[in-house]
Amino acid sequence: MGLSYNQLQSGAFALLLAQEDGPYRIPVVIGAAEAQSIAIRLEGITPPRPLTHDLFMSFAQAFGVRLREVFIYRFEDGIFSSELTFTDGERQIVLDARTSDAIAIAMRCKAPIWTTRAILEETGFIIEDEPSKPGDGAEAPVTDISPEPSPERLAIEELEKMLARLIEDENYEEAARISEIIKRKKAQQ
Repeated sequence: MGLSYNQLQSGAFALLLAQEDGPYRIPVVIGAAEAQSIAIRLEGITPPRPLTHDLFMSFAQAFGVRLREVFIYRFEDGIFSSELTFTDGERQIVLDARTSDAIAIAMRCKAPIWTTRAILEETGFIIEDEPSKPGDGAEAPVTDISPEPSPERLAIEELEKMLARLIEDENYEEAARISEIIKRKKAQQ
């Protein structure tokens, strides 16, 4: 569903998984590298060089292996455990993985992510009222205290140049934010 910076743990992010056609949401705490990898995938950004998860998928595909599914099978001491199920058409191989890595890989090949009802009930929560979507007129006002203009105030062409520089500098978190601003501005045209 999305990512947010974890205010409680420095350098950590919260990945929010959404139940397909259901009300449950599961928060998963992940590191900065995995958050960056997931964020650029969520935003549809193609990095100039492959990230680790992209490389992993390219390697698997080169040998005719595909990811069938991710299964989040345990939640213990605040940590999720996951398995990746791969197949080459003849054999099926299950590998243990960090949940953040498993999700980043699953997103690259559109593999389903499963969990148990017990994990859903233990870690999940229900959002009664979905938050407003960007661009629907319900954004909070922007307060800009920096000497540089807020990206919200820049023209689309300037934002696209900024986005290209950020991608070249491999600053994918900021690139994802700028990409979202560009999408909003284009939708308002």
